[in-house]
Amino acid sequence: MTETLTVRIWRGKAEGRFESYEVPARANQTVLDVVTEVQRSLEPALAYRFACRVGVCGSCAMTVNGRPRWTCRTHVRRLGGEGTLTLEPLRNLPHIKDLVSDLTPFFEKWHKAGGRFAGTAGRQDPPQRVDPQSASRLAASAAIECINCAVCYSACDVVAWDQDYLGPAALNRAWTLVNDARHGAREETLDRAFAAGGCASCHSQGNCTRHCPVELSPSQSIAGLKRSTLFGPPKVGEPG
Repeated sequence: MTETLTVRIWRGKAEGRFESYEVPARANQTVLDVVTEVQRSLEPALAYRFACRVGVCGSCAMTVNGRPRWTCRTHVRRLGGEGTLTLEPLRNLPHIKDLVSDLTPFFEKWHKAGGRFAGTAGRQDPPQRVDPQSASRLAASAAIECINCAVCYSACDVVAWDQDYLGPAALNRAWTLVNDARHGAREETLDRAFAAGGCASCHSQGNCTRHCPVELSPSQSIAGLKRSTLFGPPKVGEPG
């Protein structure tokens, strides 16, 4: 007899319900494989997001057994759960339908934190020299690989009860810009990061760092912003 997997999937919007499906359990099966099989074979109307399928884009992020994850990187057999999966959309965001969350508030806060780069050089100016081993460049490089998948935002307890909190991804982005010698609005970005709902609201619980699929540490970035608001922004270009 073929081994089966029971999948409980959230259907509808915030007022929806869980529905159960049975799919074959396969070797090396990812959670995204399971969702795709349900949609193709059992429930054509199931809504979910995915793009690259190889752990690059982050668009397939969902809540899997209570934890936000990239489903294309999450292998079913490593989850345990006694042959049952429970899938929900990312938390702390409005629901569009089924497993799809509305990331509009997430990106609005990213911009509110000063996430847009403001260059100081024009097309005719020579490129600015940046020492890759300077303390500021090392700090920026440690945080710059964020791809805005919103997993950290979904995992953040402060976001869950404080809708004004900018969230770890937005503040992580602010930290990279504060440390970027080419960014022309470093003081403004720091002011935005420390405004109401900014870095001072972080309780340093570390869920963002624990859940980051690319192993960044927004907690460390937020701590850097807190230090900078007390002692001034970091000196760019100094040796590391």
